[in-house]
Amino acid sequence: MVLFPNFSIETWTLIALILVLILVYGYAPYGFFKKIGIQGPKPLPFIGTFLEYRKGVHYFDTECYEKYGKLWGLYDGRQPLLCVMDTAMIKTILIKECYSTFINKRMYAIMLQHSGNLINSICKKVEADEVIEVKEIFGPYSIDIVTSSAFSVDVDSINRPTDPFLVNVKKMVSFTILDPLIVLVVLFPFLVPILEKMNVSLFPTQLSDFFSNFLKTIKSDRKKKNERKYRVDFMQLMVDAQMSEIKEGLTDDEILAQALVFILAGYETTTNSLGFLAYNLATRPQIQKILQEETDRTFPKKSQPTYEALVRMEYLDMVVNETMRLYPFAPRLNRISNAAVEINGVTIPKGTVIVVPVYTLHRDPLLWSNPEAFQPERFRKENRCNIEPHAFLPFGEGPRNCIGMRFAILMMKLAMVEILQRFSFVTCKETDIPMELAKDAFVKPKNPIKLKLEPRETVADASPS
Repeated sequence: MVLFPNFSIETWTLIALILVLILVYGYAPYGFFKKIGIQGPKPLPFIGTFLEYRKGVHYFDTECYEKYGKLWGLYDGRQPLLCVMDTAMIKTILIKECYSTFINKRMYAIMLQHSGNLINSICKKVEADEVIEVKEIFGPYSIDIVTSSAFSVDVDSINRPTDPFLVNVKKMVSFTILDPLIVLVVLFPFLVPILEKMNVSLFPTQLSDFFSNFLKTIKSDRKKKNERKYRVDFMQLMVDAQMSEIKEGLTDDEILAQALVFILAGYETTTNSLGFLAYNLATRPQIQKILQEETDRTFPKKSQPTYEALVRMEYLDMVVNETMRLYPFAPRLNRISNAAVEINGVTIPKGTVIVVPVYTLHRDPLLWSNPEAFQPERFRKENRCNIEPHAFLPFGEGPRNCIGMRFAILMMKLAMVEILQRFSFVTCKETDIPMELAKDAFVKPKNPIKLKLEPRETVADASPS
C-alpha cells in the first residue's frame, strides 16, 4: 500500500515550501510582545487570542488584568493589541489637547418634543398595567431624536414601532463579534480589499440599500427645496463638505457611512444606557426617591424641564455617571501610536494598536472602593478628588473622545427627569435579579431588562435594597 502519492521531488519541494509559508504566516506576528517584554495569553496560529472573546470582551479583559496586571498583549488574528490599565500611561496615550462641544438650543427643543411622545407612550402602558421591556420604549425615543436632530426627519417610531426605519436599525445592530465575516477578516486581513470589490458587507444588501435610499432621498429633497441656508444639522454639514471647493470632498458612500455610524451609535449607546439607569433605580428605590426629590425641587409641579436647570442637577449627574461607570457602552477604547514612544519604561513601537479596557478599568478595586456596588456618592463634588484621574472613561478622553457625549447625556437626563416626575420604576417577577451581562462585543444585558412603571402617588416610600 502506498502511503504517499508518487509525486516528483520538485512537487514535494513545492508542497513543503507552501506548508512552511503557511506556518510562517500563521505564527509570524506572535513574537511582537515577547520582544518588548509584555506578557499575555498564548495565541493560536492564525486566530491569535480572538476566540477568547466568546467569553465576552469585558469578561476576558478582566480575566487578563487579574492574571497579567496593568499591561498585557493580545492578538486579534494577526493584529497585536497592547492593553493598558495604568492611568498614567492612559493619560499620555489619550490626552494631548481637548476640544469643547456645545448643544444647540434647537436640538434641545427637538428632545423636548420626543420626550413628550415618550411620556404619552409610557402612560398608555401604565394604564394597561404592562410589564415594560425598557429597550422597546427607550429605543424609539433615541432613534427619533437622532434622526430629527441629525437629519431633520420625523420618523416618530415611538408611535409607529413597526416603522421600517426602526426595524432596520434593530437588524443592523444585531450582529455579534464572532460573525463569520468578522472572523474571516480577522484571520485573513488581506482579503478586505477583495471583499470590498465584491461588494461583500457585514450587513445584508437590503439593509444597506434601505439606508442608502433613505439618505439619498433626504439629500435630494434639500437640493430641490434650497434649504441649505438654515439647515444646521449633521446631514447638512456633510453635504456642505461634499459641495465645497476642497479637492477631496465627501463621496456619497462616505456620507452614508458617517451617517450610519451616527445613527447606530446614537441609538444603541443611549438606549442601553437608559436601560441600565432604569434598572439601577428600580432595584435601589431609596436612590430613586432621592433623585425624585431633586427633580421635584428643580421642576416643581411637574413643570417642563429647562436646559439650564437640567444640566445643573447634581444628584442626577451622579446617578448617570455611576451608571456609566458600571456599564460603559463600549468595553474598550482604541488608539494607534503614530510614532515609537517610551511611556513609563515601556517602548511602544510605531503603529501599535493600544487598547484601554474601560469596563475593567471602571471596576478595578485598586481605583474604586467596593467597585461592584452602585454608589452615586462617588461622583459628588466633594468626593471627585478621590477619583484617580483618567480612571473614568465612559466616552473616552482627549481630542478623539466621543463627539456626541453631551448630546447623549442630555437625552438620557431629559428622559429620566420627565419619567420620574410622574412615575417610579419598580421590579416585577420578570426582572432578572441579579442582571447578567451578555457575552458580546458591547456591554449589554444578556436578557432584555423588564420592569414596571407605577404612578408616583401609588408608590410608598421604600427602603434601600
